[in-house]
Amino acid sequence: MMQKMVIDEKISTPKIGVISDSHDNMEAIKKAVEFFNENDVELVIHAGDIVSPFTADEFKKLNCDMLLIYGNNDGDKLYLKERFSNIGEFHLDPYSFELYGKKIVVTHMPSIVDALATKYDIVIYGHTHKKDLRKEKALILNPGENCGYLTGVRSVALLYPHQMDARIVEL
Repeated sequence: MMQKMVIDEKISTPKIGVISDSHDNMEAIKKAVEFFNENDVELVIHAGDIVSPFTADEFKKLNCDMLLIYGNNDGDKLYLKERFSNIGEFHLDPYSFELYGKKIVVTHMPSIVDALATKYDIVIYGHTHKKDLRKEKALILNPGENCGYLTGVRSVALLYPHQMDARIVEL
């Protein structure tokens, strides 16, 4: 029996799950989905590089909606969009929106993160496979790689928009 990994169980503030660079690693995706469900996230944001449409089979087990952007390794964008149509919405990169009064932007391009941080409250990015959590003028968050292929570490993040804070968690 797997042990549940619940973070900040006593915090009743909204929690957003953040994931990037899952790269078809179904075992890692399964653990991320279980983690997000156990922690009652209200939304999961994927910052690119899901890669294959068949990953929808695992992501459909989420207990919340998903917001996704395309990464540089997401080849069949039309089929990805189709397979994820009942799970969440794909958007072009960068994608900005407002949630809980915070201006949020998601990108898979690390080269534009600093520029985006001048215009948004929260900047979420992927691509580098490296964890990054900075509180400057904006909250800057890269959850690292979900797949674990480059660093050997599988990670995701919990974002607390009201507190302008986040926690990166290794799975």
